[in-house]
Amino acid sequence: QVQVVESGGGLVQAGGSLRLSCAASGRTFSDYTMGWFRRAPGKEREFVASINWSGRSTYYVDSVKGRFTISRDNAKNTVYLQMNSLKPEDTAVYYCAAAKSTGAILVVTPTTSWGQGTQVTVSS
Repeated sequence: QVQVVESGGGLVQAGGSLRLSCAASGRTFSDYTMGWFRRAPGKEREFVASINWSGRSTYYVDSVKGRFTISRDNAKNTVYLQMNSLKPEDTAVYYCAAAKSTGAILVVTPTTSWGQGTQVTVSS
């Protein structure tokens, strides 16, 4: 399995921006669909965005469309989540996930790799 490590979380005011990074290692990065999920306090884990192996196809949850952009750099084995116009309801721990696939939709299975998470806090 691929290993993934997130970075880039922090505290930001509403309307601000953050960029999360997820560095992968251990396997051929381009064999994996990559995605971001989040878990807010007291809530279930929620899908945020995913991207196919080439970066040409992406998928977003409706609540972040137009504000968040997922991208990847296969030469650097890294996937990014650019978050703009942040809202207090975006506050959560954000997790990077990797699933061996070619499509843009990341299907979570027992073999999906997860990072440890990075905290994003948006103040009002």
